[in-house]
Amino acid sequence: MKSNILLQLVLWAVSATAASGQETAPKNFAVALFHSFDSIDVTGPLNPLFYLAFSKQLNLSLIAPTYEPVWVAPALDSLNVMNSSMWFSLNPTHTYDSPPKNIDVLLIPGGAGATFGNVSRVIDFVRETYPSVKYLLSTCTGAGIAARAGVLDGKRATTNKKAWSAITAMGPNVSWVSPARWAVDGNIWTSSGVTSSLDMMFAFIEEMYGKDFADEIQGTIEHNRITDPCDDPFAELHGVQPSSDCKMQSH
Repeated sequence: MKSNILLQLVLWAVSATAASGQETAPKNFAVALFHSFDSIDVTGPLNPLFYLAFSKQLNLSLIAPTYEPVWVAPALDSLNVMNSSMWFSLNPTHTYDSPPKNIDVLLIPGGAGATFGNVSRVIDFVRETYPSVKYLLSTCTGAGIAARAGVLDGKRATTNKKAWSAITAMGPNVSWVSPARWAVDGNIWTSSGVTSSLDMMFAFIEEMYGKDFADEIQGTIEHNRITDPCDDPFAELHGVQPSSDCKMQSH
């Protein structure tokens, strides 16, 4: 059944790509990994890109401090109070000391490690790399890494509303936006908590590659996409006061 879905998508993609004209959209994506990242913060936005890769040439790099597997696990042993082992890992393709060249889009996930772990190398890498990328995307508390790297200074951005106080304190020179499912300021896209990253990625795909691709992939994965960046019930749920206009963009 999965193979039939992919075959139909490939056949549709051939005709859609032929009609789309010259390729100008970004194609080289990279994820900045660290111990205790949130799994959906990475796999959520990458899933639509997986299907898009049948229509456009896309490349993915997973960057980490070393080539050792990077785990979705508690940031601190003390946080694993139930002594669980419900974790998995990803294998990096590159390290921060030997990153890929020509990164078009850099994705910064969130997770407990972004707040409680040692992410100094990630912060340095984001600071060093941002001037050369076309777009920077952060999901959830990954905005805290971007804020500490200084790349959000003077920019509008959002983050997980449950972690609002902790993350916004990392960026006193950032114009934090609430309510907002995601926010865009120039070439920086930031999403709110975890699953909102999927809706941000669909908006990014629509902006970069066209609405037809976003709609086709949405139907393929059967995701009831939220298209309004202001649709953020979690701001009220977590008592985050309104600030700025979530739909306003500056360049």
